Parts: sequence; C-alpha cells; structure tokens
Amino acid sequence: MLIAAFPAGPWGTNCYVAATAPGAECVVIDPGKDAAAGVAEVVREHRLKPVAVLLTHGHIDHMWSVTPVAGTYDATAWIHPGDRHLLTDPMAGISRESAAMLLGGDYEFTEPDDVAELADGASLELAGLHFLVDHTPGHTEGSVTFRTPWEQGPDISEVMFSGDLLFQGSIGRTDLPGGDHAAMLRSLATKVLPLADDVVVLPGHGEQTSIGRERATNPFLLDLLDSGPGNVAGRVTRGL
Repeated sequence: MLIAAFPAGPWGTNCYVAATAPGAECVVIDPGKDAAAGVAEVVREHRLKPVAVLLTHGHIDHMWSVTPVAGTYDATAWIHPGDRHLLTDPMAGISRESAAMLLGGDYEFTEPDDVAELADGASLELAGLHFLVDHTPGHTEGSVTFRTPWEQGPDISEVMFSGDLLFQGSIGRTDLPGGDHAAMLRSLATKVLPLADDVVVLPGHGEQTSIGRERATNPFLLDLLDSGPGNVAGRVTRGL
C-alpha cells in the first residue's frame, strides 16, 4: 500500500493520497487550500489515477480544492450529508480567525459534478482499497474517519485517517458552528477508545500517531478513561 502525504495551505492541513501501489488508481483525502498542485505532483511521481476524493469533514481547510481535484480527474467526491452544505457555503462553518485570513479574496465554491454521501458503518471499495466509515460528530456535525486495513507487517492492523477528531496529544475544537462538545466526547469514547493500540492515526494536522500512544498520553483520552466525559472541557483543542 502506498500513502503519500503533504501539508497544504495556511492551515497546514494534511492531504493524503492512497493507492495499492504505484501505477494504480488512488484516493485523495482532504484536499485543502493549495492542495491541487501537491496532488498533481504525487499523481505524476507515482503514475496514479485518482478515482475518489474523501472528505473527513466540510471545513474549508479540508475541502477547498475538492471541486478542482475531483473535476481534473473525473473523480467522485464523498462527504457525510451533515456537512454537505459546506461544499457550497464553507463560511457557514468557519471561525473569525480563519475568515480574517481570507479577507480580500473573491472566492466562489461549488459542488463537484459527482458527489456521494457517506453513512456511519459504510464499507467503501475504492481504488482497490477497503475503507470503513465511522461517523464521528463533534468537530462538525458530519465529521467522519476512514479506516483501512494494513497488510504489510504484523505491527500495524489498520490505518485511520482521523481528520480533526484526533491529533497527536490533542483533539478537534468544538467551538465553531456545527461543533458539539458532548458529541465529540461520545465520538472519542465510542469510536476511538475501542480501537486496537496498533492502529496508526493519520490526522488532519500535525504528525502521525497511534491509538496506543494517544490512549497512554493524550490528556483528553486519559480524562475519558479516568473519570468519564465530564472532565475534558477546559483543555486546549485544535483545528480550523
């Protein structure tokens, strides 16, 4: 399995390109601002053909380039229906700080020609890869994660593209429109904590980590493990 990653745009959003091997079809995950050129470079380098664009959620730093990327390669864009409105109205989910970064620009956002909706527990077969979708609301109403088996060694069972649900040492913020702190804690408790320690986490921002590392060191998960969801409100969170 081939996974190429690069941070894109002013928010340093991680864009991922996944394929079974060089020369194969591929999936693009979270093409944010300025990601189209990076996707094109990865595609050229590894002789890939994008067939799908997966969005972990609809925030502008993760979906800015979804329409040009999907259009360039005639690929299907996948998003949860809870966030689909953000494809055409991304300002509905943005923070004041992020809006300030965009002042002076004249931008128009449209849906890709081919949009498919994600559902909790859905099993996707794309580009020869298998993805399991987990609906993980909290950062946004339509946030999801994607998990795919890793069969290249005994030390890793799965790879999870976590979007802005889980980071190395932190979790996604819930103070933006559509955010819900209680839902975030439920998502972490029901969709993250039950996973095996050897699951590799590829987050929307920052460095990769693992479920085992976060279970042992992430203060948000430690609070959930130690005393339930009521103790987590005061810590610093991340995201757009």
